[in-house]
Amino acid sequence: MNEWLPLIFMALMALAMLAYVILDGYDLGVGVLLRRAEPAEKDWMIASIGPFWDANETWLVLGVGLLLVAFPKAHGIILGALYLPVALMLIGLMLRGVAFELRAKAGVAQKPLWDRVFYAGSLLAALAQGYMLGHYIVGFEQSWAGYAFALLIAPCLTAGYALLGAGWLIMKTEGALQRRAIRWAQASLGLTALGVAAVSIATPLVSERIQAKWFALPEFIALLPIPLITAALFGLAYVFLRRLGQDIDGGHSRGLARWAWAPFACTVGIFLLAFCGLAYSLYPYLVVDRLSAHEAASAPESLLVILIGTAITLPVILGYTVYAYRVFWGKARALDYG
Repeated sequence: MNEWLPLIFMALMALAMLAYVILDGYDLGVGVLLRRAEPAEKDWMIASIGPFWDANETWLVLGVGLLLVAFPKAHGIILGALYLPVALMLIGLMLRGVAFELRAKAGVAQKPLWDRVFYAGSLLAALAQGYMLGHYIVGFEQSWAGYAFALLIAPCLTAGYALLGAGWLIMKTEGALQRRAIRWAQASLGLTALGVAAVSIATPLVSERIQAKWFALPEFIALLPIPLITAALFGLAYVFLRRLGQDIDGGHSRGLARWAWAPFACTVGIFLLAFCGLAYSLYPYLVVDRLSAHEAASAPESLLVILIGTAITLPVILGYTVYAYRVFWGKARALDYG
């Protein structure tokens, strides 16, 4: 059992971070896209994420909390190397929270200010997370190449979040805003694909161990479906977005109703496969080729106590998340503060 405990917590932490990236990713994306919307559409965009956005961040708290209590050595190395972008991310998330609340109470003259603050906080948090991902993948390499790669991934992940957010708006809205969301998704698709390709190329170049895991036989053949399906999902997303654009321009409501979910589903699939590929590359290390899960883990007695607490907490978070999405499923309604 002691041998399995670090791996169990590694899997739980991965689950929490995957849930955060997808769930908070789309509402960060909506925030990033807010600046492009017409003033009358912004309330509708906020309404589409209103019941979910705050709870989505619970997964970040869970993931970082598990890292701290289950893998304190890794927590020290990772947070120490990413201190500045983590601080910027937290500032961005705080700006989002403040703006979300105050725009509901502000007068008509002040609401554009809080819309800009919400956009700025979303953009800052997304860019910081992209930079952290890029710097983490290269093992916190202190070189111009390492920093350049992190700076490349920052806008790519932001575009990925914008793609998620646009896909969410396609599902949750109608009319002119839905048409805009289709165009936003089309504009975000290329940079998202660049980011996935860059991570896929860079990861095996960082480590000979990772290179061997992907390109040795028979592993290469077994793993080939991951990049192939990912590429197919990008192609499907492009096709669906083009078809939905034609349907909305032609007034074909049946096609819109039937396939409005497809771009968001394709994007979720892309993120899921990219995450699985990255997790396979890194396993069993928490810091690339420096610190494994077993080396970083707390004492088995501590892990067992933490596991009991997690076994209580995780089902509650899952249950609330499923319930919230079930209750508020369907098209969003424009906000009414009256």
